[in-house]
Amino acid sequence: MPEQLARDVLKKFRIIFGAVRQHFHAVEKACGVSGAQVWVLALLAERPGMRVSEIAQALSIHQSTASNLLDKVERAGLVRRRRSRTDQRVVELYLTGAGEAALAKAPRPFTGVLSHALEQLPQARLERLSADLALIIGHLGQADARAAEEPLSEL
Repeated sequence: MPEQLARDVLKKFRIIFGAVRQHFHAVEKACGVSGAQVWVLALLAERPGMRVSEIAQALSIHQSTASNLLDKVERAGLVRRRRSRTDQRVVELYLTGAGEAALAKAPRPFTGVLSHALEQLPQARLERLSADLALIIGHLGQADARAAEEPLSEL
């Protein structure tokens, strides 16, 4: 019985990751950028002038990963950097017209389907899920904790 239940849970993981993959493909097809890049664009549309560290925190990724992600969207002409008028050491990020156009074409949710689904869970369930997943990770043996700082669309 536990083996069958474990297989059923594995199937649910496959459904989840299939939905995530399908959403990322739809995002790229619709607007030509990755899911993580769309999330960055959405953040900047909501809060223009964010800094790299703020983007990293909002996406729950490492700052160097956020910096690399921002380099890509800047090279694509979707984001521009500007020195703060009040503190020249601070670099602020803004959407360009092309960034706004790409975001307008992107399917929702901008944060991705898994992140959005998790946000819909009550706190008690989310806490239990977090604890249960930590147990699973503990049983994996060779899990790389650095993967936690990479957007799913970039893995």
